[in-house]
Amino acid sequence: MRTLMVAAFISLDGVVQAPGGPDEDRDGGFEHGGWAVPHIDDEVLARAIGSTARADALLLGRRTYEEFAATWPLASADDPIGSKWNAVPKYVASRTLTSVSWQNSTLLDGEAADAVAELKKSDGGEIQVHGSGQLVQTLLTHDLVDELHLVVIPVLIGSGKRLFGSGTVPARFDLVASATTRSGVVVGRYARAGAITYGALGPETGNW
Repeated sequence: MRTLMVAAFISLDGVVQAPGGPDEDRDGGFEHGGWAVPHIDDEVLARAIGSTARADALLLGRRTYEEFAATWPLASADDPIGSKWNAVPKYVASRTLTSVSWQNSTLLDGEAADAVAELKKSDGGEIQVHGSGQLVQTLLTHDLVDELHLVVIPVLIGSGKRLFGSGTVPARFDLVASATTRSGVVVGRYARAGAITYGALGPETGNW
């Protein structure tokens, strides 16, 4: 079974909308695009490159696919992220696209959750999801996410699309790696670890 990893730049209040630029995603009148950029230093980039190196395939929603397909093919051959993403297979979940032109790209057939579940059963290594907020909600709903790679930026946005939105269901993750950069960014890698467990805390329980 292949591992599916969701990677995201995320604010302290859970926003993932348009971290990379003012015009990345203005849905809902969002005015804070580019909020992650001032915090992306050499340490953050190095960890992003290390994470990207593990990718054996990309899984993208329609909007993110279109953004990536318009920019990453322009990357130089020595760009470690661009060269990787241009080379690996790319699977696109979309109800509206009829074709995809970025090299090594394939449109998934049928319902996204069913198609991704079958993709995870295929031969190969890690499947990575970047951006693709609506698709991520579907993946969370159907418990298809095996790992989360969260780059937590120390800002509050107050509005915008959240990573853990309407698709989130109860689930437990273990922290398997973490680091804090000089710019205050916390990078955490979390692995799916079964169902949530519950307990009680307080002087009346003896657990105090």
